[in-house]
Amino acid sequence: MLTTLGGSVRSVTHWVTDPAPAAVPQVRARVRAVLEGWRVPLDASDALLLAVSELVGNVVRHVGTGRMRVAVASDGRWLRLEVADQGASLPLLPAPRATVDPDAEEGRGLLMVQLLVREMGGELSMVADGFGTSVHVCIPAA
Repeated sequence: MLTTLGGSVRSVTHWVTDPAPAAVPQVRARVRAVLEGWRVPLDASDALLLAVSELVGNVVRHVGTGRMRVAVASDGRWLRLEVADQGASLPLLPAPRATVDPDAEEGRGLLMVQLLVREMGGELSMVADGFGTSVHVCIPAA
């Protein structure tokens, strides 16, 4: 269930889809349209769009089966993104000061999302529940 820091959800939109490669641009376009409709400032919108691309891409790459749920919510002060899959394990969150191979072509997305969210004054969290695994991003709306 989506909640926001310090308040109740005023607007929420969600989708359920298969975790196929085509889902990444489709979900990103849907989230972009919702954020534009809510008139979310560009910095916050760009951050959530980067996060949704990375998180949905991770589900496609690492889970690839079952169903995927993506939700975005706002209470006017906070924006919340949730990407949930039917995988059984939590993703590994790298330490912010982890050594990163500059030639690596993968393995940095979740770290990048974590650092961006933290820089914006938000939170990144992960939870395993009856549906599977959920990654939550919560950032200030302005």
